[in-house]
Amino acid sequence: MQKGARAAETTEQDAVTLSIALQQALPVGSRVSVRWQEGPGDTHTCTLVGSDELDAVLGACALQLLSGEATSCATPSTDVHATDAPDRIEHLWQTAAGSQAAIVATLAEAFAPPARVAWLELAKRLVDAHLVAARAQARIESLEKSERLQQALYEIADLAGSDLEMTEMLRRIHGVVASLMYAGNFYIVLYDDADESVRFLYFADRLDPFVAAPEQSIPASEMPNSLTLALLRHGEPVQGRSDDVREQLGVGADQRHGPDAEDWLGVPMRREDRVCGAIVVQTYDRPGVYRDEERALLVFVAQHILTALDRHQAREELERRVEERTLALQLSNRDLQAEIVERQRGERLQRALFRIAELSITSDTLERFYAQVHDVVGELLYARNFYIALLAEDGETLQFPYSIDERDSKRPSRRLSAGLTEYVIRTGRALLADRSRIHGLQEQGIAHSRGALSHCWLGVPLFRDEAVVGVIAVQSYSPAIVFTARDQELLTFVAHHIDIGLTRKQAQDRLVTAHAELEQRVSARTQELAQANADLLEQMGERLRAEQQLTHAARHDALTGLPNRTQLLDRLAVAIARAQQDPTRLFAVLFLDLDRFKLVNDSVGHLAGDELLVEAGRRIVAAVGEAGIVSRLGGDEFAILIENLDGLHVAESLSQGILGALGRACWVAGREVFPSASLGIALWHPRYRNGVELLRDADAAMYRAKASGRDRCVVFDEAMREQAVQILDLEADLRRAINGTGFVAFYQPIVRLSDRAVIGHEALLRWRHERRGLLAPGEFIGLGEDSGLIEEVDWLMYAQVVKQLAFRSEGYISINVSPRHFRSADFADRMLRLVDSAGADPRRLRIEITEVALLDDVPHALRTLQQLRGRGVLAQLDDFGTGYSALSYLHRFPIECLKIDQSFVAGLIGENRNEAIAVVRAIQALAGTLGIHTIGEGIETDEQRSALRELGCAQGQGYLFGRPAEAMLLTPALSEFSL
Repeated sequence: MQKGARAAETTEQDAVTLSIALQQALPVGSRVSVRWQEGPGDTHTCTLVGSDELDAVLGACALQLLSGEATSCATPSTDVHATDAPDRIEHLWQTAAGSQAAIVATLAEAFAPPARVAWLELAKRLVDAHLVAARAQARIESLEKSERLQQALYEIADLAGSDLEMTEMLRRIHGVVASLMYAGNFYIVLYDDADESVRFLYFADRLDPFVAAPEQSIPASEMPNSLTLALLRHGEPVQGRSDDVREQLGVGADQRHGPDAEDWLGVPMRREDRVCGAIVVQTYDRPGVYRDEERALLVFVAQHILTALDRHQAREELERRVEERTLALQLSNRDLQAEIVERQRGERLQRALFRIAELSITSDTLERFYAQVHDVVGELLYARNFYIALLAEDGETLQFPYSIDERDSKRPSRRLSAGLTEYVIRTGRALLADRSRIHGLQEQGIAHSRGALSHCWLGVPLFRDEAVVGVIAVQSYSPAIVFTARDQELLTFVAHHIDIGLTRKQAQDRLVTAHAELEQRVSARTQELAQANADLLEQMGERLRAEQQLTHAARHDALTGLPNRTQLLDRLAVAIARAQQDPTRLFAVLFLDLDRFKLVNDSVGHLAGDELLVEAGRRIVAAVGEAGIVSRLGGDEFAILIENLDGLHVAESLSQGILGALGRACWVAGREVFPSASLGIALWHPRYRNGVELLRDADAAMYRAKASGRDRCVVFDEAMREQAVQILDLEADLRRAINGTGFVAFYQPIVRLSDRAVIGHEALLRWRHERRGLLAPGEFIGLGEDSGLIEEVDWLMYAQVVKQLAFRSEGYISINVSPRHFRSADFADRMLRLVDSAGADPRRLRIEITEVALLDDVPHALRTLQQLRGRGVLAQLDDFGTGYSALSYLHRFPIECLKIDQSFVAGLIGENRNEAIAVVRAIQALAGTLGIHTIGEGIETDEQRSALRELGCAQGQGYLFGRPAEAMLLTPALSEFSL
């Protein structure tokens, strides 16, 4: 509703502008008045505001002319030449839209007839254009009102079907109504005409302290002078000042019902022909806010709100009934379920005890016994992290004969300390502790957690002859898994039987050990007699065995037992010699590297990694079979020699079989892993001189497989060879260029869009290659990052830019800083030292960073930017809107400028211009809120420049103003950049 007032004000301003434009075309001192009529009784006047009565007279004359009456000023005429007065123009005509318009002007001096005709034609066209624009604006406002109303009704319908509580739903409905009209003071009341009572479902008021109780019914007798009750009985909408409404409804003044309103609007809600409630909005300081339009709108919305309330109450009633029925069913089943659960728990416990007793007899070793006990406990409760701790014979050392844990893969023996395990041993009681309990024990100095901190820890003592000899413990690292007192009772009961089984097993093991020691003594005596005879033979054979072991170790891998690189190269030499003698013989080398093997080593340890390598070697050998020779080259690299091939397809088929065999799941260090590998194939060709070249090309193909996504095979071809040679040559050229003068800075001007004046430059890296010419960063930046040389290249360019700053005294220069540089701890110090050593002014230097650099390490980024800004080096955010768009962080950083990405600038002209305009307008609004300016990138046409200016962007760069060049543009406008 306020928007309609603003539109009327805008129309009046446009009319004044129209009048000024018409007067400027006349001699100085002339006056103009224009009137037009949209319909019966709808007349608009456009008269230039003056301080004398002449403007009022002109307006009256134009009105008489429009109404068809003879004017008192002159004889009306539709022909300019028929006007007798040479210092006056009067004209009446029908506009292009079909309405009537009249114009009256007084001239300060005589106006030639041709000029009068031309001016009158201009006036008619301007008025027609103004009327067309006004009608279009009115239609737009009408559509916008309809759209807002429709959206509000959709939101009310959605709220009615939502799971929100009644209070929250009504609060949101209040928000919907407030989007349509002023509703700062708003309430909803229900009315029961049978017992004459009301309930205030919702009440929001800025002055009235009344608090609504939705479930409380208020009898009508307690509120005889209530405007709300009078409205409900009246049954029709009422609006106006409180005094006027009371007079209309016959209600007396009563301060108990709240302060009087300057404008009060109440609308009843009807269900069929009965009034069942009302909605009221009011204002205490804005008279005349509510008009017929607001009344009609609130009547329309009120019925939808009533429907929403009915749906919400019906849904709540249904949910209440369902909840009652559900509760009844739950109560009836609770006892049965409890009995079933208890019986199942007892059966599981009984089976576990029988199995523990059986394990103490059937387990081969104590280690096997511990593992099987772990399985039994795991059937009763969560035992993914489980260990058994026992006191050593000295009573001062704690040993861990069995431990399985997600985070602590090893539990070495240790001296008794103040750990949780030792606490259970000292007290002889079970301990169930969550993280807060653990922190409490640590703060009291009673016990502390060893190793990874668990969310819940449960430990029970193990006894032997009433003395504590150890602890059995389970723990959880997830807040979702919590042990209970029931689990403690269960584990304590099981631990008692584990004590018995462990004692029995240890006694059995001691008996077996005693028999074994006796047998060993007998065997030792017998062996001593035979040893004397065998010593001589042993000494003779020792040298031969040593030689054989050395030969085997030199040609085999110590971990997997597979042939090593030396043996493989020997076999390759033989295969090459055979192929050179017989061209029909075909063979291939397969180079295999496990994917993400480092992750296994880092997560579960190198021993687990060795297990995985052994298992991988076994699977590769099984997959290859008799078709070839498998060797381990080192680390996680394997090579396979396949001879007597019928073609490349055989090698590819075998490679897929190897990858499939490796991809099957395996267990490593108690974890299930799914290994994969990348495999490269090099097929024999006469160009190869030795096996090293074959391995090299197969290795290159393997890296291509990794780059293509891993877990696949790639065949080496000539394209890879040429690419490898090119990369090698380019890297050598890159190293030479760093030591020479190959890298140069090109400068692209940054201009002021209003007059194209140059205010600064952006420095761009270029490589003047001795053979390939001028190269853009995209042609070598990837190689530079892979080789680690790009950092030196960037600092070479930074040094050139700083020298240029010291040489020139006008304008600023911005440099692009990659996230890799920006993350460096000494970037700001190094940059400022470079500026100081060159004698340049740091206030004329800008750094351009991307949103990624800000989000990598927010505290570090903030410190770096503040340090640079303290010396005058400002920061610009490049390619804004294309990255993470960290709007929640942007206000925290000292950013001087946002650079609008060229993709948005290009979109300002074309089919998707509306989307691009919306994005740029949002960026401009954000920049204006933060008090920073913007630069449009990639401007190539005047249309783009004009569009950016209209959207509020004052600066820009692009091919329209100049391409990057070694020499910077000079312009007098740079003098405005004073520091």
